[in-house]
Amino acid sequence: MKDKRILYVSSEVIPYLPETEISSMSFEAPRMINNQGGQIRIFMPRFGNINERRHQLHEVIRLSGMNLVINDLDMPLIIKVASVPKERMQVYFIDNEDYFKRKATFTDEDGNLFEDNDERAIFFAKGVIETVKKLNWSPDIIHVHGWLASLLPLYLRNYYGHEPLFSNSKIITSVYNKGFEGMLDEEMQKKVLFDGLEDDVVAHLEKPTYENIMKTAIDNSDALIKGSEELPEDLERYLEEKDLPTLEYKSKEEFAQAYQDFYFTKVLLEEKE
Repeated sequence: MKDKRILYVSSEVIPYLPETEISSMSFEAPRMINNQGGQIRIFMPRFGNINERRHQLHEVIRLSGMNLVINDLDMPLIIKVASVPKERMQVYFIDNEDYFKRKATFTDEDGNLFEDNDERAIFFAKGVIETVKKLNWSPDIIHVHGWLASLLPLYLRNYYGHEPLFSNSKIITSVYNKGFEGMLDEEMQKKVLFDGLEDDVVAHLEKPTYENIMKTAIDNSDALIKGSEELPEDLERYLEEKDLPTLEYKSKEEFAQAYQDFYFTKVLLEEKE
């Protein structure tokens, strides 16, 4: 993987949030590539329950200060960064006072989804892409983890479809069993359409369940990885129907070589042909 550029975009990464399949693999995969001589960037949201002092987050002034339009409102983008202890890796945090200040990730103390989770996902996707543009860093692979990050493929392929920086980038989405019950805001589709996307590419978002949001990510990906041993039946069927290069589930103990082989032979190979 020497000199290959891989952008990891995740809703959660250890050690900043508790260990889950998503947060663990969002740390282990970039660490593996980093150790192999690849170049990596990691992005996640700066949730309010992340201890900034303990993890030594600091704002990157040259990357902050932009406003992103979300549903016709200007929302300031703040970029913070931290170094992963004992690893030569940095994590970039997408922050905004309205969306990420509260001391929780996706739900309130009663377990109810935050009403603006849809807007947070839109903001996160746009924020990552705009920041990578400012860094002028063209990734060979963009690897997406977690449902809050799953609008990135949609926006990259459509809203940012003509950006030369990403013209050769391949998108991989890892599909996990960890989702949410119910739906996000019923106006979510309208908010995405506000950005000028075509109706057909956001058809699934008419009913923004976990499965439909992930289907939207799958539709805009070049390859897929099963991040959990078992997936919802609906998503399992959809993966089979799409007939994209798909890597079966690999545990944390066995993923390293499998991911490298998949990156090279199933994902990057296409651009060499």
